[in-house]
Amino acid sequence: MSVKLTVIERDGTEREVEGEHGLSLMEAIRGAGVDELVAMCGGCCSCATCHVLVDPAFAEQLSAPSEDENDLLDSSIHRAEHSRLSCQIRISAALAGMTVTVAPED
Repeated sequence: MSVKLTVIERDGTEREVEGEHGLSLMEAIRGAGVDELVAMCGGCCSCATCHVLVDPAFAEQLSAPSEDENDLLDSSIHRAEHSRLSCQIRISAALAGMTVTVAPED
């Protein structure tokens, strides 16, 4: 099952992205060619280069960030209330229509 999401790039460009149920949001974004989402660790939750800002309307649809994710997000000067690492978000039907913004580069 494919889920459609919107990704806002750093320059404000909006891009529709489709991701398969169960994939990470990071995999879907990178698969769509959004190269500014670096994801240097490949989704191992060890680098914070896949930092996104999640639409607050969808924040409650996501599981709480792990301690490791919180620690990595704390290292970003751009951490905001709805900051998440896209490698830690699994795509599901509940996220259909969600918008995320690629966080500024640290």
